Amino acid sequence: MSKILVIGAGGQLGQCLKTVAERRGISDIVFPAEQEANILNPDLLNSLLEKEKPAFVINCAAYTAVDKAEDEVELAKAVNETGAENLAHACKANSSTLIHVSTDFVFEGNEVKLLKEDDIAKPINVYGVTKLDGEKAVEAILPEHVIIRTSWLYSEYANNFVKTMLKLGAERDELNIIADQVGTPTYAIDLANAIFDIIASDNKAYGVYHYSNEGVTSWFDFAKAIFGISETNVRTNPIPGSKYPTKATRPAFSVMDKSKIKETFKLEIPYWRDSLVECIDKINKG
Repeated sequence: MSKILVIGAGGQLGQCLKTVAERRGISDIVFPAEQEANILNPDLLNSLLEKEKPAFVINCAAYTAVDKAEDEVELAKAVNETGAENLAHACKANSSTLIHVSTDFVFEGNEVKLLKEDDIAKPINVYGVTKLDGEKAVEAILPEHVIIRTSWLYSEYANNFVKTMLKLGAERDELNIIADQVGTPTYAIDLANAIFDIIASDNKAYGVYHYSNEGVTSWFDFAKAIFGISETNVRTNPIPGSKYPTKATRPAFSVMDKSKIKETFKLEIPYWRDSLVECIDKINKG
């Protein structure tokens, strides 16, 4: 496999890429520390890419604190838009293909329909706006790009919904969970495998793709599955999002159509619940 450089190696997806690379015996891959790969420092990025000469750069670096982004607009914009722009320029200067990770939050999510890549993106929060602007920057600068929009990412690493539910379920007798926001959880290990499959395919079908696990669920049903699989005894109550107001508005329905990525790169995508079983097993084994 061609040489790969991972930006944002310390985050959840970066750690999953490291785990999967080890499992798959991918050795020509570099995971620089954040201070060596600061996407807000164009000169640093350029010298890193000049030194490493990667055929592929995977960008997992992002500002993902959805509610905090409503207050930290400039920071979210700097990381998600300017950072993506800087990286695209560095990739262009060094003839690298960029695999850039984006989000279902670029959509308004007000209709019950599978979201396709060419559907109109109309984000309803600052995080979504900055991620969409990052996509546009990459598209404008670098033709050799694969943008992958994903959703509800979780794993045995970092902070995420699954780990939060397991913690709260162990501490409390009762939890209220939002039942009217619908999407698809994505096991970040599955996404990491998909990214390596895309690189290995040698298919230069550049553009935007959707990737999540298969299936559809609400946050409430996702939580119920987490508690059922982990045998956590906690009472869960479904509530409307209006009963749990957050700073940022979330899409009500953001289930993505994965036909394009499956057909183009011949991917097999696991069902969300099967992947959740695997992840909880990993967490239990520590």
